[in-house]
Amino acid sequence: MEQGHGARQQEQARERAGAARIEAARLTAEGIRAVALTWVDVAGLTRVKAVPTARLPQVAAHGVGMSPVFDVYLVDDSVTSSPHIGGPDGDLRLIPDLERLTVLHAQPGWAWAPVDRFEQSGQPYTACQRQFAGRMAERAAGHGIELRMGFETEWVVDPPLAGPAYGMARVVERSEYVADVFGALAAQGVEVLQIHPEYTPGQFEVSVAPSDPVGAADLAVLVRETIRAVSLRHGLSAWFGPVIDPDGVGNGGHLHLSLWQDGRNLCRGGEGPFDMSATSEAFLAGILDALPALLAIGAPSPASYLRLAPSRWAGAFQCWGLENREAALRFIAGPPGAEDAANAEVKCFDPAANPYLVTGAVIAAGLAGIEAGLRLPEPVSGDPVHLHGQRRLPSSLPEALGHFTGSAVLREALGDPLFEAVTAVRQAETKLFDGLTPREIAEATRGRY
Repeated sequence: MEQGHGARQQEQARERAGAARIEAARLTAEGIRAVALTWVDVAGLTRVKAVPTARLPQVAAHGVGMSPVFDVYLVDDSVTSSPHIGGPDGDLRLIPDLERLTVLHAQPGWAWAPVDRFEQSGQPYTACQRQFAGRMAERAAGHGIELRMGFETEWVVDPPLAGPAYGMARVVERSEYVADVFGALAAQGVEVLQIHPEYTPGQFEVSVAPSDPVGAADLAVLVRETIRAVSLRHGLSAWFGPVIDPDGVGNGGHLHLSLWQDGRNLCRGGEGPFDMSATSEAFLAGILDALPALLAIGAPSPASYLRLAPSRWAGAFQCWGLENREAALRFIAGPPGAEDAANAEVKCFDPAANPYLVTGAVIAAGLAGIEAGLRLPEPVSGDPVHLHGQRRLPSSLPEALGHFTGSAVLREALGDPLFEAVTAVRQAETKLFDGLTPREIAEATRGRY
């Protein structure tokens, strides 16, 4: 059996190398000299190994080495430890996903691909966040459900100009810059739905077309790094931290999702609230029920809780509603005849989150809702801060972590190595920022992501 498994691994490596030779020749002909291979760590930072284009076939076959210790790195690049991961020992192989290989328009001479991480033996690395998202998507498929997901990306341009929130003046002030963001994303095959100025001075938001759960997380990484590159070419900085100014409105990392079955959107055409199907209702009820624990994934930094304040459209209350931008879970019915438009939005997440952990954990929570036959409570209209009995989501990372460590659903889905790494990093970042003022926390984190 072991010999048969080894033979299959060798054949797969040969197939990857063959495909990579074709891609490397194409990239070389286009003047691409290097390929950035990225993954996102538990702290939410995108890490990279870059390889010459000519080495892509070898890397596709056998990977490039990287220590597993990065799964317990913190936002400031200090290191903690967990029961399964930590210390200087061990090595992993980073295998690029050639189907996601993209020439980077704003980084001449460069291409990009996300990686899956494997043990030296060729076995999947149990704490690989990207493979975790893939496993949860496969688990949903076992229920006959296809998830379509998409992240909104918010960022603040530094230095900001004077244009008002949501104002055309801000687009005019940065017209060449915004046009270059459009152009770079389009050149990379990213379908942009819209870009608009947001509330905070210098803030913008971009929404892209939905994809599968792993693809949505890949796009979140690609979109962010493209914005960063375009910004630098304009002499600007792009800040993706949860808060830039602790007295203002922060950056969100909202997740949109819809459930599909046999080509039908389960978020409409049913007998549930606002015409969603019973399956969709149970899935969303599972997410809503798990939100206190999910915050340790989707709002993972002490800085996240400076953003997650009432009456700032951040989703600070554990409630849901139709088109309610103050609810943590917003349902969007969409216009009549637009089958694709009906979806749900998780508003309480931010850009400090690892997008692969987000998509996988949300699926796990939703499927738990289906298996338990959960129903949604009554929807909320208006600002929940003014309504009696509305439950606040955790207002600090330790509070969210308490819910996370008590979640049997998330522990089972993540597996002990990844679950314990998340716990260790969150505990260590709590200590890292303990005693700092909100402004000090904001200044320490706003440029790290």
